[in-house]
Amino acid sequence: MTTARSTRLVPSASGRYTRLFGPWRHRASSVSNMKPRIAVGPQTTAWVDEAVRKGGGEIVAANEHPDGLVWIEFRAPRNLLNFLSAHPDIGWVQLPLAGVEDLFAAGVIDRERRWTSAKGAYAEPVAEHALTLALAGLRHLPTRIRARTWGSPAGTSLYDQPVTVIGAGGIAVALLKLLEPFRAKVTVVRQQPEPLKGATRTLGIDQLHEALHGALVVVLAPALTPQTLHLIGQSELDAMRRDAWLVNVGRGPLIDTNALVDTLRADGIAGAALDVTDPEPLPTGHALWGLKNCLITPHTADTTEMIWPLLGARITENVRRLAAGEELVGVVDPDKGY
Repeated sequence: MTTARSTRLVPSASGRYTRLFGPWRHRASSVSNMKPRIAVGPQTTAWVDEAVRKGGGEIVAANEHPDGLVWIEFRAPRNLLNFLSAHPDIGWVQLPLAGVEDLFAAGVIDRERRWTSAKGAYAEPVAEHALTLALAGLRHLPTRIRARTWGSPAGTSLYDQPVTVIGAGGIAVALLKLLEPFRAKVTVVRQQPEPLKGATRTLGIDQLHEALHGALVVVLAPALTPQTLHLIGQSELDAMRRDAWLVNVGRGPLIDTNALVDTLRADGIAGAALDVTDPEPLPTGHALWGLKNCLITPHTADTTEMIWPLLGARITENVRRLAAGEELVGVVDPDKGY
């Protein structure tokens, strides 16, 4: 069994760069000559190779003692587990996913190597989608899209309204910037209530009901962990305004689906706009499909076409940082689960 390693490259007293941990030690006369050796799995592809090279890395086969692995398969965590079992000396793994709960559940993420995810990399398109869903709800678009008669004028403006964002990661940061022109009064709920730039106030998770109570729009964007599973249940839905919209761009199991169905049927809140569901994909005939106050998009806040360039930029940056001995971006904390 290999020991834990940091795969850091640091300058020695002579100014040369030394890889401190792993199966080999490499010295170079300058930073430009120091090329991290990176494998790509489960198979390589041209855009990933280019991203690695832009970061100053060198593409190598998995059996050539790479410093790191760029993994580009989104599903089937067992494949990654088998890959690493066959190549246990890999010290760093870049994952393509922002949410890594499935990898934790499958026992893939360990303490023997460093892990980085794509958290934050896809924040802008996801925040854009969250705002789109919120505006669609407030402007009654679910009803109007289905309408075949003129109907009655209705709609609510987002300007100067209270908004609650649950989660304080990259999506929340990007969404706060998008909400600035609306002069929205934003409350952010996070594990610890440290202030977040752009938020009117920041509350701890123990103050969730207080944050829900006055909000016209509630946006869910935290990581899915055992602590956030069914974060929004019946009591939380009951704490919301009857004219409020619930927007979920995080993970489906953040919401107790049965409680949400009951609340929407009873018009306990104005509606829900969901890019993620539980179960997912949402089966044909599920109760949520038939509700006039529920808007569902099929996990398309960040499509493949949107994320490949963003993931490529994350790969390039982390390979560059690996070579420079800098802290990597998107480091996964095994204790927190994300």
